[in-house]
Amino acid sequence: MNIIVNEENLHQISSDMANHYRILPKESSADSIELYVDEETGNNELKDELELLLGKEISFISVSGYDIEKALSAYYRKERTSSSGKSLNIDNGDFLDNLMEEAKSLKSSDIHFEVYEEAARVRFRIDGQLIERYKIERENYLELVNKVKIRSKLNITEKRLPQDGRIKNDTFDIRVSILPTLFGEKIVMRLLGQDASNIDLNTLGFQEEELYNYTEAVKKPNGIILISGPTGSGKTTTLYATLRLLNDSKRNIVTVEDPIEYTLKGINQVQLKEDIGLTFASTLKSFLRQDPDIIMLGEIRDSETALMAIRASLTGHLVLSTIHTNSALGTISRLIDMGVPSYLIAETLNLSVAQRLVRKLCPDCKKKAGCSNEDFPKSYKIPYEIDTLYKPVGCNRCFHTGYKGRRAIYEVLNIDYNIAVAIKNNSLNKLFTDNNHKSLSDKAFDILAEGETSLEEIYSILINI
Repeated sequence: MNIIVNEENLHQISSDMANHYRILPKESSADSIELYVDEETGNNELKDELELLLGKEISFISVSGYDIEKALSAYYRKERTSSSGKSLNIDNGDFLDNLMEEAKSLKSSDIHFEVYEEAARVRFRIDGQLIERYKIERENYLELVNKVKIRSKLNITEKRLPQDGRIKNDTFDIRVSILPTLFGEKIVMRLLGQDASNIDLNTLGFQEEELYNYTEAVKKPNGIILISGPTGSGKTTTLYATLRLLNDSKRNIVTVEDPIEYTLKGINQVQLKEDIGLTFASTLKSFLRQDPDIIMLGEIRDSETALMAIRASLTGHLVLSTIHTNSALGTISRLIDMGVPSYLIAETLNLSVAQRLVRKLCPDCKKKAGCSNEDFPKSYKIPYEIDTLYKPVGCNRCFHTGYKGRRAIYEVLNIDYNIAVAIKNNSLNKLFTDNNHKSLSDKAFDILAEGETSLEEIYSILINI
């Protein structure tokens, strides 16, 4: 059942009371209140007790414990321990499934299980930030670790070495990593989307001109498309949206990834296994004997892979990959540092894209703040003046972080004739000094001026770009 709470009624029930009795207010008046209640605990005895505490006539709407748990997480953020036996019942066989479903419903990318000297905790990574969701009694933690190991087909007796496994779910895969620490084993579960069929380039955040330049470049029969950015900036999602656009029965598309985060019908995907010699470079050599039209490399990490990708594009293939740099221009410098001759880069690079994911301010609680030029990094030149900024505050809807959701910003560098000549002559910086090219920092400043995000969220982008 979908629990909908009017936030005007939240003050009727305190956070402690809501979590203790597992209740949420639906409607209230001067002398009565209607409550959502856990179907396992809602009875006349509880009704009488709440009427005495609240001084109002009580009526119940019974819902499942799982729905109550999700609603409490959304409306009443509170650290809940397993000692109550209700919010975190490890003995319950559905515990892990419920936890994974909760993480998915909150659009979490990772679940962290961590143990310390006296207690343990579970944290979710939501919008790129870790948020504590539960605390666990230390004596229950080992049982939880064993449950995860069994589900991911790992050795429950091995506690001294790291282990990696996988849990298959109906709608998504989960990559499990276990690491021995001082007080026990730490677990990180990465939620991987199983199906990429609903990822669309039009919904990723490209501006109209950027999207046009990008789609024109990927439609070319050969060349290289490179997407740069740090871990967690959405590069893989952009690549899969591109593959979905290009995927048809006339093309042979092969990918090598670490890990395979999505699956697409009609595409041949290879999981990297460096321990047995299945590296990006060695797999790429094999790909060239598989008559491919399009090749996707998860990442260009070294000069061997970079040169192989260049060679593949020169022989009539379209190559898509990612690379770790700070900007679209930085990608070209990085390739040169890897030993790729500048004339080959100019000949083969179709497009260089840099992207970031920026958290958006929660619309329910953001507040206006004054703006001064002194608040910006000293090395950053402000493109235009703005009078008002917004700052994060925090409320129940955003888990008291002040942010809700993320949006992508892109720097799209289309390698046209003039840029290709500048690459050959090593004169890119001079070209863009006189050009009206918008960098990532300019894009970040634009959404700051629009009130979508805060200065502290984009500060690192303004420094690095």
